[in-house]
Amino acid sequence: MTFPPAEPASSDVRRLWLGTYPVPGTASGTGEGVWRVDLDVAAGRFDGARQVVVTPSPSFVALSPDERTLYVVGEESSGTLSAFGVDGDRLEPLGTVPSGGADPCHVVAAPAAVWVANYSSGTFTTVPLDGSGAFAGEPTVHAGEGSGPDADRQEGPHAHFVVATPDGTAVWVVDLGADVVRRYRVTGDGAGTAPAGTAVTLPPGTGPRHLVFGAAGTAGEGFAFVVGELDDQVHVLALRTDDDGLLAAAPVAAVPACVTPGPEGVGSFPSHVALSSDGSRLYTAVRGPDVVSVFDVVRDPGGVRLVHRADAPLAGVWPRHFAVLDAAGGDVLVVAGQDSSTLEALRVRADGATEPLALLTLPSPACVVERRILEG
Repeated sequence: MTFPPAEPASSDVRRLWLGTYPVPGTASGTGEGVWRVDLDVAAGRFDGARQVVVTPSPSFVALSPDERTLYVVGEESSGTLSAFGVDGDRLEPLGTVPSGGADPCHVVAAPAAVWVANYSSGTFTTVPLDGSGAFAGEPTVHAGEGSGPDADRQEGPHAHFVVATPDGTAVWVVDLGADVVRRYRVTGDGAGTAPAGTAVTLPPGTGPRHLVFGAAGTAGEGFAFVVGELDDQVHVLALRTDDDGLLAAAPVAAVPACVTPGPEGVGSFPSHVALSSDGSRLYTAVRGPDVVSVFDVVRDPGGVRLVHRADAPLAGVWPRHFAVLDAAGGDVLVVAGQDSSTLEALRVRADGATEPLALLTLPSPACVVERRILEG
């Protein structure tokens, strides 16, 4: 795989924050942390990569809506959640609290609260915030329940992903272990959550991991996509508003997450899913084959369907997460290659194929978040 030669610096520079895992073969707490990297899209290069904070297993990070606070999970058996004020390219510690479970793997920041998915314990935690973005009050921990047919991976609940519904009235928690998406109503001034039943039940053995909403969530029009880590499928969900006034869904179709087979004895494991900036394309990272698959999102009179366009081969190995950057000339995907310790950028062409843009080596990146505000 070749990369374009570097060009003079441009004004299209994107600031990226990265969570990382321990380097394979090393113990947690031996140097991994949060990194800051710039991507010069026009020049096709990464610049200024440096580790900003040393903290154990910060596998996922999230920016507050005003992008002035960064929240970082500590994915360990005694899970933690830390807050940092963003001051230019520096992070100022604001506090650390328990995550409410074991091995927190995903975090989302809302204006009045932070939501955390704890994988091993299967719990979902809400942590209230004050006006400055610091933690305020006691966390609320919601237990998960259930299991699935995969005895090795679905022996109990495994909360893996958290997302707000498009109307902001509820939080959906994707449970890989129980093949369900749980639903929680946002309460008070947005600082609390309360159980509100199951949003959708997936086929047994799906192992749902990450989810993205499509069109606005109105009855008869909305849809969402969820990737199954265990069944290697992208599931299309049709949204509806139930009698409680909250969104629910039903699976209506499923397609293979990619057409490229994984190595013999390894298999194929989708990780992250996201839409293009205009919503017309769906991207899915798949570990094993080590590709990002590209689908067209086609609206038919009867609903939505996915048409596979390409599997983009990656330079890196085990793509755990990626960010979609809205750039002139088409989307740019920035992919975290966990096992290869690589960060790579790909430009998506109009025909759905991709071309390499930039490549960087750094220790075991696990997630990529863009900060759109570059000033302090």
